[in-house]
Amino acid sequence: MDRQNVADQVNGIALAYMGDAIYEVYVRRHLLQKGISKPTKLQHLATHYVSAKAQAELIQKMTKEQLLEPRELEIFKRGRNAKSHTSAKNTDVITYRISTGFEAVFGYLFLQNEHLRLEKLATWCLHQVDEELK
Repeated sequence: MDRQNVADQVNGIALAYMGDAIYEVYVRRHLLQKGISKPTKLQHLATHYVSAKAQAELIQKMTKEQLLEPRELEIFKRGRNAKSHTSAKNTDVITYRISTGFEAVFGYLFLQNEHLRLEKLATWCLHQVDEELK
């Protein structure tokens, strides 16, 4: 599979699998840069950024503010509508599916090597959560 075409050839769940890991790295780096170093505190704070509920709220804000490019919106829908064989933990199915779409966007951008766009969206998301936590 050609590296540039991987993102277009894998399903929405696979994109979300990649995106989950990528977004998690942004969150972890962000928390460390804030000077937080205790593992229990890091884990507790990270859930505010990476929970299905948080991700669903973020993607809904992105959509409302029209931050997503048309292709990214298509990828979100591909991830959201993908049939998952895992069940939602600690949230309802709709929230889980929306968060899967969020993760798919991050996975897609990473696999397409669109690192500047990825950084822009991740920074926006981190800022949104930081504002909520104030």
